[in-house]
Amino acid sequence: MNIFQAIILGIIQGLAEFLPVSSSGHLAIVQNLFHIETDTGLLFDVLLHIGTLIAIFIVFWRDIVKLVIEFFGIISDFIRRFRDPDVIVLSSAYRRFVLLIVVSTIPTGIIGYIDRDFVAYASTTLLIPGIGLLITSVLLFICDRIGDGRKGIKKITYLNAFEIGMAQGVATIPGISRSGATIAACLMLGIKKETAVKYSFIMSIPAVLGAAVLEIKDAAGASVEGSTVIAYVIGMAVSAIVGYLAIRIMINVVRRKRYIYFSIYCLIIGIIAIVGHFLTK
Repeated sequence: MNIFQAIILGIIQGLAEFLPVSSSGHLAIVQNLFHIETDTGLLFDVLLHIGTLIAIFIVFWRDIVKLVIEFFGIISDFIRRFRDPDVIVLSSAYRRFVLLIVVSTIPTGIIGYIDRDFVAYASTTLLIPGIGLLITSVLLFICDRIGDGRKGIKKITYLNAFEIGMAQGVATIPGISRSGATIAACLMLGIKKETAVKYSFIMSIPAVLGAAVLEIKDAAGASVEGSTVIAYVIGMAVSAIVGYLAIRIMINVVRRKRYIYFSIYCLIIGIIAIVGHFLTK
């Protein structure tokens, strides 16, 4: 992989991770069409996701700082509760938010672990990302017709959180947009649009970090050339910068409810990918 290819893939990741068009699907399609080899399996994909993770930290840093503080507060108060039963562990909306994210992460982790081999295989073909993009197109079409919900963080149930986590787990399949699937799940469950965007992006943090730790651990013994390392770092930086801009765009998209354009786009690209699969066989 050269630096130019890394920049192109970084731009695709940054845009497609937060816009509801599936970053993994687009990366798989581009890599297959142009025969781009990343040399270390899924490691480069994980580094691109870390880049977009940085973008999330920049946009939602206030919420994330509060969530981290409340996470340790929950642990502290839970321990204190053994000595004083009157201690209230869930004393704020942010503490509830923390537990909701934890609950959502459980099904995501389970599904991601079970289908990891299938995801690796799916990235080597155009057919599966193409089908995934058609599924994403349908989800976005549905989103465009759902009214704004009334649920804020305090009204989201733990069952809702588990269901949203399942949507995120299924979205590990290339072509199915993670943000599209999770925001669609939130809207279908009656969650407010702005809450849905924040929830969708912040809940991706533990999932991406977990995948990064596992992939980097597996690739620890791999031999990577210096030029490849530079390309990887540049790709990650580009994905962070473009991702930041994409988050800002996505927030406006959700407010104005313009999913139909992305639905049409995913439909077109999905069909192209499926046709391309059969033409290149």
